[in-house]
Amino acid sequence: MSTTSNKNPYEAFKIKEFRFFILGRFIFIMGLRMSGTVVGWWIYNLTNSPLALGLVGLSEVIPALSLALYAGHYIDRNENRRLLLKCVLIYIVCILFFLFLSDNRLAGSIKPWTIASLIFFIIAITGAIRAFSGPTFSSMIAKIVPKNILPSAAAISSASWLIASIIGHAMGGFLIALIDIHYTFLAILFMLLTGYFLLSKLSFKTVSENNTTASTWQSVKEGIQYVYKTKEILGALSLDLFAILFGGAAALIPVFARDILHTGPVGFGWLNSATDIGSIISVTALTIVPLRKKQGKILLYAVAGFGCFIILFALSKFFWLSFTALLFSGILDGISMIVRGTILQLKSPDNLRGRVMSVNSMFINSSNELGQFESGIAAKLLGIIPSVVFGGCMTIAVVITTWFKAPSLRKMEY
Repeated sequence: MSTTSNKNPYEAFKIKEFRFFILGRFIFIMGLRMSGTVVGWWIYNLTNSPLALGLVGLSEVIPALSLALYAGHYIDRNENRRLLLKCVLIYIVCILFFLFLSDNRLAGSIKPWTIASLIFFIIAITGAIRAFSGPTFSSMIAKIVPKNILPSAAAISSASWLIASIIGHAMGGFLIALIDIHYTFLAILFMLLTGYFLLSKLSFKTVSENNTTASTWQSVKEGIQYVYKTKEILGALSLDLFAILFGGAAALIPVFARDILHTGPVGFGWLNSATDIGSIISVTALTIVPLRKKQGKILLYAVAGFGCFIILFALSKFFWLSFTALLFSGILDGISMIVRGTILQLKSPDNLRGRVMSVNSMFINSSNELGQFESGIAAKLLGIIPSVVFGGCMTIAVVITTWFKAPSLRKMEY
């Protein structure tokens, strides 16, 4: 890392446009995470089905994965600010539909599974938009800050995302308890409009992709080949994909909160935010005191520890023990996030940045949303607690396999 970033890890905040970017993204992500929390609680109370929670993840991941590679090609060839604002506007329209469907006056006239089906459809639209918005956000950081402070700016971006997630998760639960689902969506709508206003203050960004004669498939293939040849990126993304695919328990938190730990929306909000609280602890610490060596080994240890705490969460019958287990799983996940995010920003060339970030989004979408679907299916087949224990054990197995099969990742340093 550069001397500048080492002297002042918050150097990027001196750039006015970076401040607009971070604040606008912070409010936008906070609104989206609130929406995810509310939808999970809403769907489970409509259907009383853990499988329905898995279908929420499947509804989002199918369009997100289907469009991810094309999205990277499109991002590299189009002006990022305009694209980002279009994505935010479509999210706002989706929240307006949620606002309509959550009106209590519809409850008696429309069957619960009909409402649930409409929710799945809207979630599919947000998944399609996320294929474009997520990589665009990531790509813009390198266009706002100089390269010598890019590592610290990337860490700040990760930290702000996590803080927004914490507040969004917790506020989602609190507002459901205070003002009901319908008015919580109204609060989310206000947040997204505010985020749009702040992001509209960004300047237009130059297009990095100069090869406009290449076909879409050639462009997409170039991004895939770069990720495949860059073993540091491929190894870190693969580990995250399979570990979170099996070890993610977030989809079943509404079930644990209501039926096992017997807590209401407020407790549900805290459990939902526990992982993010843990992540922000580690991300903040690593922003101030970065990892200097043996990042590959630390990454593997962190993911293995994540699996252990997921198992502890599954077996816990006490709210605060469950909260603590999720908290420590988040601390370890934050370490993984920092290592992976720094590799992506440093190893991605500007002309391929959108495509590399889109491949990254495919891995993240696969791990989170497919993991959510896997959790729902496993819960249906094995039962709630055994399914989460199974997922934690599989996460540890993935780490052991990676340790022996991917020595380059184990030895990785930056």
